[in-house]
Amino acid sequence: MLPKYKRILLKISGESLMGDKSFGLDSSVIAQYAKDIKLITEMGVQVALVIGGGNIYRGMNEAETGIERAQGDYMGMLATVINGMAVQSGLEKAGVYTRLQSAIKMEQVAEPYIRRRAIRHLEKGRVVIFGAGTGNPYFTTDTAGSLRAIEIKADIILKGTRVDGIYTADPEKDPTATKFDKISFADCISQKLNVMDMTAFTLCMENNLPIIVFNMNRPGNLMSVVIGEKVGTLVS
Repeated sequence: MLPKYKRILLKISGESLMGDKSFGLDSSVIAQYAKDIKLITEMGVQVALVIGGGNIYRGMNEAETGIERAQGDYMGMLATVINGMAVQSGLEKAGVYTRLQSAIKMEQVAEPYIRRRAIRHLEKGRVVIFGAGTGNPYFTTDTAGSLRAIEIKADIILKGTRVDGIYTADPEKDPTATKFDKISFADCISQKLNVMDMTAFTLCMENNLPIIVFNMNRPGNLMSVVIGEKVGTLVS
């Protein structure tokens, strides 16, 4: 079996790391993700990772938290570094070589983000985890994922979620929602389908970077996507 993609950027939400908990990290989820990622690296796929921080801190709502938006965003960036360290630990326990790079300098726990160094790590077969978003407030980790994917010349963004693709409506709320196998960027915008925030989505559209949205919580799904099976929804 040959992989369809040589270099991928995998975007995982912070919430997915909670498993069934209401906060924090679930070690069994991290172990499962590590196992799935290890399988594709053994096929020679180069993997970069961007992880959200919503399981630890969501700073979007200033009215609720009383914390200024920019400050809250920096707190969220630090949460993504904590998640990055946790996933790094899980991957290394599974026997995968990793590097954690942070857009905010913190030499004791992560390398600074340097584009050429990140590409070199990928070429050497290491999984590179990008922490701290873009390093700037007012940008989401979706935007960080899109930006890093373009910078490292990834073939595709794989957005691992709890649902198995993009639907006409939220399948968890609307039982009549139907799933798209593939859809264009323009249709996503006209139908107001929230695949990613607009900044991230526009970056992908302008740089012709396809996105696959799939259910990361089903073991083996990541492998299926990488070898080109019809899993999830392709946006191109």
